[in-house]
Amino acid sequence: MSEADTLLYLDGVTVTFDGFRALNALSLYLEKGEMRAVIGPNGAGKTTMMDVITGRTRPDTGRVVFGNDTDLTKLDEPAIASLGIGRKFQKPTVFEPHTVWDNLLLALAGDRRPRFSLWARETASERRRIDEILVTTRLGDQRDRRAADLSHGQKQWLEIGMLLAQEPSLLLVDEPVAGMTDAETEQTAELLREINKTRSVVVVEHDMAFVRALDVKVTVLHEGSVLSEGTIDHVSEDPRVIEVYLGR
Repeated sequence: MSEADTLLYLDGVTVTFDGFRALNALSLYLEKGEMRAVIGPNGAGKTTMMDVITGRTRPDTGRVVFGNDTDLTKLDEPAIASLGIGRKFQKPTVFEPHTVWDNLLLALAGDRRPRFSLWARETASERRRIDEILVTTRLGDQRDRRAADLSHGQKQWLEIGMLLAQEPSLLLVDEPVAGMTDAETEQTAELLREINKTRSVVVVEHDMAFVRALDVKVTVLHEGSVLSEGTIDHVSEDPRVIEVYLGR
C-alpha cells in the first residue's frame, strides 16, 4: 500500500496504566475510504486505541500519523477534532430538551456550538445540509421531536448525524448497536455503509452478526496488539481468535 492511500497509521504504540500494558506496540493501517471493524475481548485495548487516536490518552511510545504526516500524539483533542476526526462514544450524548433539527443545527461545522445560537436563523445551505443528514440517518420524520423522546437507536443515529454535521473525514464509532433492537441493528449497518461511501470509518463492536453485516476487514485485538486481521470468515476460523475471544 502506498503512503498516499493511508489515512491513519499507528506505529508501535504502547500505553501503560499503573503497570498494566493497555496497548503493546500496536501497529495498524487504515486506508482512505476504508471501513474497519475492530473486535476483541474486554481489556484488549479497543477503547485505549480510540483514546490515543483522538488525543485523550498520550502513548508512552509510538506514533499515530493521520493524513499527510500529521503526528496526532503531538496534538490535543480539539486540534485533532478540527483535523476531521469525529468520535461517537457508546452512550449517546445529545441535547435532550432540543429537537432533532436543533441538535443537528448546533452540531454543524462552524461557530454555532460555542454561542449556542439557536436564535440565529439557519442559512439556506445549512437547511440543505441538515435535510441531507436527516435522510442519511433515517430521521426525517423525527425532525421536530425532542431528542429525549427518541428511541435508544434513534438517539444513536442522531449522534452519528451530529458527527456528520462536523464534516469529519474519519469517524470512530464505539459499540453503536449495544442495546438496539434487531431492526435498528440492521438499519445501523446500512447507515454506516452509506456513510462509508464518502468517509472512512472505524467501528469497535462486540456484536458479531453486526460485524458480519458490515462486510469489511476485521482487526482482532488481544492484550493490546493485533492478534488477527482479515475478513470476518478468516478471523472467525483463526484458532487463536476462537481461543481468546469466540470461545467455541
